[in-house]
Amino acid sequence: MRRILITGGAGKVAALLRPRLARPGRALRLLDVRAADPVEGAGEEETVVASVDDPEAMTLACKDVDAVVHLGGLAKEDAVENVLRVNAYGTFCVLEGARLAGARRVVLASSNHAVGFEDVAGRAEVPADIPGRPDTMYGWSKAAGELAGRLYADRFGMDVLCLRIGLWVAAPPGLRGLSMWLSPDDGARLVEACLAVPEPGYRIVWGISRNTGRWCSLAEGEAIGYFPVDDAERFRAELVARHGAPDLANDPELRRVGGPWCEIPLGRRRTA
Repeated sequence: MRRILITGGAGKVAALLRPRLARPGRALRLLDVRAADPVEGAGEEETVVASVDDPEAMTLACKDVDAVVHLGGLAKEDAVENVLRVNAYGTFCVLEGARLAGARRVVLASSNHAVGFEDVAGRAEVPADIPGRPDTMYGWSKAAGELAGRLYADRFGMDVLCLRIGLWVAAPPGLRGLSMWLSPDDGARLVEACLAVPEPGYRIVWGISRNTGRWCSLAEGEAIGYFPVDDAERFRAELVARHGAPDLANDPELRRVGGPWCEIPLGRRRTA
């Protein structure tokens, strides 16, 4: 891959990803509503200041790129009109812009919240491709984005890979992270696998690390060449000391994939 467009290029996840995707002969085109701050170790980068819900801008941004990694959009619950405009319509603009510009591969950052009400207690690992079961308007927008990707794969033969991301952060912030953590290095491994796999068609995979306490399946990711190596278990003692021992049987936040998001008010903007 010579040139990759990353939407949400000024965001926190992109900042983790950019230096890890840097390669000789590869350029990252960063699209966001503001210019991205420099990060140590970044390679060749280009800047596009635009919003994902601007169809003309997205088509121009997709010109001469080999793949699109769509990280842009609202990352938390918000008013339904904002979620639909930025996340759902924005994902359509990304897919349509890629199609019009001839970029045949799109990696969509979906979310565990697309299936947040899935109960994990007393069952085997949750498959990556279970039907949507969103926990919020945000989760609904991510499930809608996955279906838009299915449409573009079926109708136009595009390669669309949807990543149901857990917690893509440097260290898990709470007990749920023992199951749902995606380390920065594994996040880069996952994206590289999505870029490299030949003719994947449409796929949904879990964006998690090889956590000992994981709830979700790694099989679908391994099928495209994603073999995570990090494990949130190394944080267990610290997290238990801070939050107490996990009680899957009695704690509803640890029984459902979406955790506390299953209880937050719908359609209300969150800042934390």
